[in-house]
Amino acid sequence: MAEVHLRRRHLVGLKQAKVAAQKVADDLAEEFGMAASWDGDVLRLSRSGTEGELMVTRNEVQFDLRLGVLLVPFRARIEERANATFDRHFS
Repeated sequence: MAEVHLRRRHLVGLKQAKVAAQKVADDLAEEFGMAASWDGDVLRLSRSGTEGELMVTRNEVQFDLRLGVLLVPFRARIEERANATFDRHFS
């Protein structure tokens, strides 16, 4: 199973970081059909055979995604898209 891991420090604060994390999830949902739901400060992502989380703190965000067989060919694209969205919202 392929995985995507991203970790970034940020200066936007917890509230704005959660808004940014939701935008990352919305972007992934639109392109790859993932569902997202909040559990405290953790945004859980899922799709058939794929699961992950976006953990948000007041100064850091961590993205961990385990890809199912159907999304393995899209690993690089998912990672590229998440990086671009992180750059846009957490810089």
